[in-house]
Amino acid sequence: MNPWSDLLSRAHEHAEQYLDAVSIRHAGATASSDQLRARLDRLLPDRGDAPEAVVDDLAAAGLTGTVASQGPRYFGFVVGGSLPVATASEWIAAAWDQNCGIYALSPVVAVIEDIAASWVRDLAGLPASWSVGYVTGCQMANFTALAAARHQVLDRAGWDVEAQGLFGAPPIEVLVSDESHYTIFGALKMLGLGSERVTRVATDGQGRMRADALAEAVRGGRGPCIIAAQAGNVNTGAFDPVLAIADIAHERGAWLHVDGAFGFWACASQRFAPLVEGIGRADSIATDAHKWLNVPYDSGLVLSAHSTAHRRAMTRSAAYILEHASERDPREFVPEESRRARGVAVYAALRTLGRSGLAALVERTCAHARRRLTPPRAQRRRPESGARVGRRRPRWHGHARHHHAGAAGRHVLARRDDLAGSDGDADLDQQLVDDRGGHRSGRGSDSARCWLIDRPIGR
Repeated sequence: MNPWSDLLSRAHEHAEQYLDAVSIRHAGATASSDQLRARLDRLLPDRGDAPEAVVDDLAAAGLTGTVASQGPRYFGFVVGGSLPVATASEWIAAAWDQNCGIYALSPVVAVIEDIAASWVRDLAGLPASWSVGYVTGCQMANFTALAAARHQVLDRAGWDVEAQGLFGAPPIEVLVSDESHYTIFGALKMLGLGSERVTRVATDGQGRMRADALAEAVRGGRGPCIIAAQAGNVNTGAFDPVLAIADIAHERGAWLHVDGAFGFWACASQRFAPLVEGIGRADSIATDAHKWLNVPYDSGLVLSAHSTAHRRAMTRSAAYILEHASERDPREFVPEESRRARGVAVYAALRTLGRSGLAALVERTCAHARRRLTPPRAQRRRPESGARVGRRRPRWHGHARHHHAGAAGRHVLARRDDLAGSDGDADLDQQLVDDRGGHRSGRGSDSARCWLIDRPIGR
């Protein structure tokens, strides 16, 4: 008998048990850290434990120690579950156990990544010349894109940053939104560009970068320059006016990067595509697949209009690396060497949803979130004459609001005044992110996310 059969069957049974219960269980973990340690912690055995016992202990700990982010009753942070086909494809990829750095090590994964990349480009209306890399999440997507940007702007100035580093390099002017996600600053820190020496561009009342403020900030500037905009402000859902920003960036000769962690996927919807108008004029884009596309963690995408810069920023050489001249070597587009087959779940999700399915997922999420956030009629009544008007916020039924604001607020999915009570006093400590509640029956079908949470979110 195949030695894998019993163990995989056992794991499958545990997974089925977990997924059967995830839609009705408490959304948070119910076991304390002490309880989890009591179940799992022990001296490292001299002779290993039976693999069946290890699988059973892990599964039992997961029933009470996990957060039910895979379930439809979870509304916290920008995390969530995956489509059933994406989870199933991950199981297959895990069984393959491929090191997906180069074509020679896994031709099937290289081809799958190439196909899925073409679908992503097609959804966003991007040319086939754009390069795509599969990374751990939007933090590394931002890092990779800004590394390509660093290469390109310094190369134009006659400096090889990969060979010579930043010592003595021409200074790079970096401009970001005053409400850029903290992963932008993390990427700049790791790249040696500094998280505090940037120019922060003012935003409007919805958190969108002001194009007029950007134009003023770059006026008279010369030399290497990088501008970072965003499609989907995690505080409000607002989209920067990318088209106007692209005009300014190109006039300045700057590299334009767009952080589209969740907002990028608006491109799939005919209704919401105007929010990302002009994104094809960017030089690079970062997004997460484990957000609105609903594939398992960890999965991010980095896209660049400059394939050569992308590759030169990432590619390393070694005598034993067998590079392929005509096929995709995935390592050329990512910081990693050894890497898992992230593109398989992206391929499975996109092929299963299709263009119309992804568009419907985005649109239903936004419509549902808008309905759920609208306060009950009784809470919208005007106070009686002489009554004291407080600052109590209405109950939002656990959901945040995602909607198209019309001509007056074209680049916003959610307005700050919608996050407040009827007095319009927005609580800016509340964070609006992307939702997945109420769109699926049982476990797994299509889902996206849009929540109010209490703290800044990670990726």
